[in-house]
Amino acid sequence: MSRHTLTFNSRNFLRRIGTQKTTREYQDRQVIYSQGDAADAMFHIQNGSVKLVVASPRGKQAVIAILGPGDVFGEGCLAKQSLRMSTATAIQPSTISRVNKGPLVRLIHQEPAFAKLFISHLLSRMVRVEEDFVDRLFNFSEKRLARILLLLAHFGKESRAETEFPRINQEQLAQMVGTTRSRVSHFMNKFRKLGFVDYNGKGALTVHSGLLSVVLHDQRLGQTLGHSHPSQTAVPPHELW
Repeated sequence: MSRHTLTFNSRNFLRRIGTQKTTREYQDRQVIYSQGDAADAMFHIQNGSVKLVVASPRGKQAVIAILGPGDVFGEGCLAKQSLRMSTATAIQPSTISRVNKGPLVRLIHQEPAFAKLFISHLLSRMVRVEEDFVDRLFNFSEKRLARILLLLAHFGKESRAETEFPRINQEQLAQMVGTTRSRVSHFMNKFRKLGFVDYNGKGALTVHSGLLSVVLHDQRLGQTLGHSHPSQTAVPPHELW
């Protein structure tokens, strides 16, 4: 890796913020902020998971992100975004830090090291948005679901050893994939038959690295996909699989 590469480090981020933040505990399903609220602060997840949901004027909802430890959200407050564009809700007991817009802007102007760190976060978020957009445009539903499961299980993230799967049901997965819940159920059953995911008696899900073959190859399930899974990530029980 080039020495000029910018890498976001959540520990350095918290250390730079220092006393400018306030930290609180959120319970499962507790709302952190709602769509339409004033965008006056940014948040950092220390522990737990958060989902971001957008609702249309007619009430239709879509899950646009599932975030975990080390992730930052609400950074739109730094732009001319005066109102929240989504609703942020904890989906398990979570520890979350809040930094108000004023102190955050001062830190960016006064501390070049912090500004560099924050730029690296924005760049990584931009790359993720671009990947999601391409995924929606060109990939079929099975591949989109496989990619989302791997992201949620943190495959490929060397800086994050945490492997817990946030509690998310098939309806939420369907909203993220852009398909129906019945299709998600169909694909999950196929993934299990192919040995890419496993369930235990308590309903926990294990995601095997073999699922990467769905993402890396332009072929649908059942078309010569391998059955081996040399490594795996254990996932605790979650609801409504």
